Amino acid sequence: MAESMMSKAATMEIPINSNGDSRNLAEDDSLEQAAKIQWSLREKDLQQVMVSGPNLNETSVVSGGYGGTTEGIIPTSSIKGSNMHHGSSNSSMTAEEATRGVAVEKFDIVKKWGLNTYKCTKQLISERFGRGSRTVDLELEAQIEVLRETKRKYENVLHLARDLTNHFYSMVQTQHALGDTFADLSLKSPELRDEFGYNAETQKLLCKNGETLLGAINFFVSSINTMVNKTMEDTLMTIKMYENARLEFDAYRADLEELNMGPRDAVTMARIEAAQQQYQIHKDKYERLRSDVSIKLKFLEENKVKVMHKQLLLFHNAISAYFAGNQQQLEQTLKQFNIKLKPPGADKPSWLEEQ
Repeated sequence: MAESMMSKAATMEIPINSNGDSRNLAEDDSLEQAAKIQWSLREKDLQQVMVSGPNLNETSVVSGGYGGTTEGIIPTSSIKGSNMHHGSSNSSMTAEEATRGVAVEKFDIVKKWGLNTYKCTKQLISERFGRGSRTVDLELEAQIEVLRETKRKYENVLHLARDLTNHFYSMVQTQHALGDTFADLSLKSPELRDEFGYNAETQKLLCKNGETLLGAINFFVSSINTMVNKTMEDTLMTIKMYENARLEFDAYRADLEELNMGPRDAVTMARIEAAQQQYQIHKDKYERLRSDVSIKLKFLEENKVKVMHKQLLLFHNAISAYFAGNQQQLEQTLKQFNIKLKPPGADKPSWLEEQ
């Protein structure tokens, strides 16, 4: 009721005559009564503030000056809280956007991988059942098949050479033990001292020559192993990449051909343009790997001839000299190919390595 009277007092026009007297005494009484009520309300508010005191956490910023409406009062606590909430929301939004970006990127990678796998699988099945066409380089395919056959044969040579090394090593160890036994018996049997002594020297000589031959065979085995499991395998890995690129190229080529056979509306033209770009990308990759395979096959053939010429000559000369009993020629063969024998016990780790 006081507020209605105050508003009435604020909006009422008070006409004044020329003598300064009021026209309506009733209106003067109502104005005086409203002023008293307003003053009493302000006095009560002032007393309440004096008693309770201001709260620093609820200090207000007044816009519009003293006596303004409460619409211009903004509590500082709400300002501080809103700033903190705004900062935390910004940080949370940034982290959420980063996480969402990583998730979208991973999803795109999986999507591309799935689409590529589907196309390649479809192309492979079509080729297996004779419904799809494949790009074939007859000359290159023939060279690749020759390499695979050569690798299988060299693996067999490597397997047999390792068996020979193991068996021959066992024979050398037996000869060494037999020579020691003959030498011991020559000391304990005076009546057969010379006979045991001759056989002991022969076994020791055979054991020495056998160790020299083992050095040559081990060098041969090591070179063949490098040729088969490193040089040839590296070329075959490039061939595998080339074959995968060929499959992808044919898959995207078939996809482009299928799109070209369909209708030519706006959506299809956009898909054809995208398929044309993918086709060109995989075509360039296929041609690049085909060139790499051709170069590697050429260098592999040259390296194979050079290495095998040396290794086969070594193997022949060492075996011939050993079974001919020509110790000097056997040692000369190892010097010719720069093969150094390990001294006895060299394979045993030192006491530092054993710690």
